[in-house]
Amino acid sequence: MAEPIAKRDIQALPVVPYEGLRDALRTGDLVFCSGSYLFSRAIQGFTRSVWSHVGMVYRDEALGRIFVLESETGIGVRLVPMSKYLRDYHGRRRPYRGQIVTARIEPPVDEAMLRQAISHGMDELTRPYDNVEILRIAVRIALRISRRSRDRKYICSELVEACYRRAGVRFNLRDNFISPMDIWLDDNVVRGARIL
Repeated sequence: MAEPIAKRDIQALPVVPYEGLRDALRTGDLVFCSGSYLFSRAIQGFTRSVWSHVGMVYRDEALGRIFVLESETGIGVRLVPMSKYLRDYHGRRRPYRGQIVTARIEPPVDEAMLRQAISHGMDELTRPYDNVEILRIAVRIALRISRRSRDRKYICSELVEACYRRAGVRFNLRDNFISPMDIWLDDNVVRGARIL
């Protein structure tokens, strides 16, 4: 399991340049973000977590590219080049504001199963982000009630969980929601490097 971590612990991790880590990234690796945006802080507060976002790495050998499969606020499910994510986040010619740490599922997931996971994520491209889910999570936490149904909208951690479920990986979930921290603390998640 990736160890519990605080913001100061993340900031203390040495930054590995993306170019030095790029060749080691594999399809299925996870990208955890601890943002300093207003919405990121709201997510961190509601979920009582240092993490505000999680995505999944997709390595396209034919294109020679590394992508992040994610569900992003206001956009929904998308596939974005990792290099753009780190240098031109949201098209503003600035990197993501916050820290990014990679992680990996161990033991490794069978490649055929990972293809199923990524394929599921690709099938979900353009599905909307569930903007209201964060508020629903806060209500469910406060009232201690479980989630009764799933819809076809995703917050980031729901997308990662759904993709990995297709690969036969089950995360330790709370009954009322799944947050990036729930995935981070799963027994099969091993911390990688800080890249931002």
